[in-house]
Amino acid sequence: MTPIIHALALGTPEVSVLMLSTAGVAVLHTLAGPDHYLPFIVMGRARRWSVTRTVLWTTLCGVGHVGSSVVLALVGVLLGYGLEHVQVIEEWRGNLAAWAMIAFGAVYLAWGLKRAARGFTHSHAHLHETGSHAHGHTHEAAHAHPHGETEGFNVTPWVLFTIFVFGPCEPMIPLVMYPAAQHSWLEVWSVVAVFGALTIGSMLVVVLLVRRGISLLPVRRLERYNHAVAGGTILLAGCAIQFLGL
Repeated sequence: MTPIIHALALGTPEVSVLMLSTAGVAVLHTLAGPDHYLPFIVMGRARRWSVTRTVLWTTLCGVGHVGSSVVLALVGVLLGYGLEHVQVIEEWRGNLAAWAMIAFGAVYLAWGLKRAARGFTHSHAHLHETGSHAHGHTHEAAHAHPHGETEGFNVTPWVLFTIFVFGPCEPMIPLVMYPAAQHSWLEVWSVVAVFGALTIGSMLVVVLLVRRGISLLPVRRLERYNHAVAGGTILLAGCAIQFLGL
């Protein structure tokens, strides 16, 4: 809450309204967009991220998500672009990010299903002169590598980061451009601080709460499908953005 309190201390009623509006928009925008938290929940579980690693990647992607829109808004003001022009660029970025998330989710889903299929137990019969016997095994170990269980997808967090950098923060654009156009730079950075802090804070709260809730569920038998579930969830999140406008 410190950025909000500091911003409200600027004094004028207009600034107070701007900051409170920024705070409300930041939280609602984050909670209404499943892409802000679902990827980190499912990827963290599938890849067995620690709490520290989960917080790190969620925060880093949040910074890239907010920061790219701040840069675009300020460049728009400096070049004399109107709000409509900047929003057209944001819409293009949004489409690109949504399709990238859909493609990534589909590829990761396919890889996860292939990996899960190797985990099914089956048996082989062995004939001997004195009789026969059968034993069950999986092919998981036969395809495992000493580099880790997710060999081949070690760049996954950076893929998410890239998608989030292209993902726009449409509601923040007018909030930044309005004071920037008036050269009220203290207000601009106050808006950025409030919006960024509450967006990333909301992402972390949801991710950590859901992560904790899932850890209490009896889902150990489904762990083989964690990667497939992660890919499918990211795919659905991308579709929700592209086709439902979430």
